Amino acid sequence: MVTVTATTPYSAYRDYRASTEQPATAATERQEAESTVDRPATTITLSAEAQAALAERDYATIVKDAESKLLTLLTEARRSSPLQNGSLALDLSSLDNRELYSMANDDTFNSEEKQAAGLEMERRFRAALAGPAAIAKVTGSYLALYQTAANYLSGLGTEEKSSADWQAGRDAVLKGIETLKLTPGTLPAPDTADPVRAFLALSETPETTTTPIANLASNARAALDQLYAQADANGKFPSFNRQTKIGQYIDVSTFSSRTLSSMVINKDALFTSEEAFAAKTVLTARSGATLSESFSSASTSGDPTAFSRNIIAAYSSLSAEERLAVGWSDKLYQAAVQSYASTTKIMNTLNQTAGSTASDRPTVLSFLGR
Repeated sequence: MVTVTATTPYSAYRDYRASTEQPATAATERQEAESTVDRPATTITLSAEAQAALAERDYATIVKDAESKLLTLLTEARRSSPLQNGSLALDLSSLDNRELYSMANDDTFNSEEKQAAGLEMERRFRAALAGPAAIAKVTGSYLALYQTAANYLSGLGTEEKSSADWQAGRDAVLKGIETLKLTPGTLPAPDTADPVRAFLALSETPETTTTPIANLASNARAALDQLYAQADANGKFPSFNRQTKIGQYIDVSTFSSRTLSSMVINKDALFTSEEAFAAKTVLTARSGATLSESFSSASTSGDPTAFSRNIIAAYSSLSAEERLAVGWSDKLYQAAVQSYASTTKIMNTLNQTAGSTASDRPTVLSFLGR
């Protein structure tokens, strides 16, 4: 029988509370506040098929799916536990939010598996807010950061959203949004339930929730060896050429970006030059798509600073290893910040000089024909 424990070993909000300064005040009514939340420009939309598949699964199925995926990951990595020395030893990104929540809470899983799921939940929350937090530091406005947090919490699974931790965190974020609409440059008052305030405090400390790059590299080595063994069993030679007619294609595009980065960096010389090149090819395509999307969305936004902000967000959302692997240096980040600052200065100057009253003063967008 599948059961959920009364207390969870982790939530994306509860573990952050120790760093906040004082108890929460009464939260704004959640339902009323939700109707006033502005949505960020970038959203992730599941296909109708994917939404239907998620809706069809009951909790027992979710747990079984989580068990199956975890077993596969452990087998591929030749490990018996998802932890090593208290840190994640596996890349758990293949588990969806509902599966991950069940792994963190259901008694089907042992204590180490629950702890690993908790670390992954925290990693995902930090990753979701990393880009918007970097933009907030540059622009001085925290509104988009809180809106991102609200949308992230809304996108979690049914079981998690029924928990008291989720409800308290969501209420605190919505209350913060209402405050920031009036004063976007001033953080809301400290609230023990506010995950964003706690995230900002923790973001000043070293990241401890990600899987060490050495573990990812050894996992990738084991996974590749298994793929090679399968090809050999099929009487074919492994090939990284998707168009191969006589070999068996080895598809590394299913690997996470940090795993691919471990192959490109190849610190412990675990990979051949061909393997590293295959990983580099996939990473280059992904980074190119990110830049293309950043430019495309900026070109239709009507905001001259949008491209700079998109680059700042994209850069900040990558780990140090990913930046190194794709060649995104600090110069790219600094160039984006400088571009934002100079563009903003020009906009402010135009707005200050183009008219004497607020009623007849055109904005910079009017100069662009918008």
